Amino acid sequence: MKILGISGSIRKDSSNGKILDLFSGFLPTGTEFTIFEGLEDILHFDPANIEEPPAFTRLKESLLEADGIIISTPEYAFGIPAVLKNALEWTVSVSAFNAKPTALITASTSGTKGHQALLWVLEALGAKVNQDTTLLIQFIRSKMDENGNVKDDATIEAVKNVAEALVSLASQVD
Repeated sequence: MKILGISGSIRKDSSNGKILDLFSGFLPTGTEFTIFEGLEDILHFDPANIEEPPAFTRLKESLLEADGIIISTPEYAFGIPAVLKNALEWTVSVSAFNAKPTALITASTSGTKGHQALLWVLEALGAKVNQDTTLLIQFIRSKMDENGNVKDDATIEAVKNVAEALVSLASQVD
C-alpha cells in the first residue's frame, strides 16, 4: 500500500509535518509512506495555462500512484494555506482525487473554518473522505513538547485512529 502525505505548511519542522511523522508510525508494516516536497514550487494556477508546471506533474503522479492520501494542514486567515489551495486547484482537470481515499487533519490554533473549507474543496475534487478520516486538532502547540513532538495522549490516539481509518478505506478500493 502506498500512502502520500501532504503538509499544508511549507515551514521546516512545522507542527503539521510532525503530525505526518506521527501518523506514519501508525501505518502497517510494509506500507510505503512518502511526504510530497515542493508545494511552493508549483506555479500559480491559471486555467489558460495548458502546460503543467514540472512540480505539479510530480505531485499529480504521486497522487495517482497513491492508494491513499493524508493532508495535514494549518489554518491560515480562517482558510486553506495558499500553497495547498493552489496545488489542489491544479488537480481539478486531472481528477487525481476522484474516489481516492483521503484523510484530513487540521492542526492549528482554531482550525474550524480552514478545516471546513478544505473538506468542501475535497468534496468538490471527489475525494473519498469520511468522518473517521478527518480530525481537527485545536491548539496544537499546547499539545507538543519543546522538540515539537505530540505529547497529548488523546491527540496521539486520535491520529492513530485516522491512520487506521485511512488504511481501512484504502484497503476497500479495488
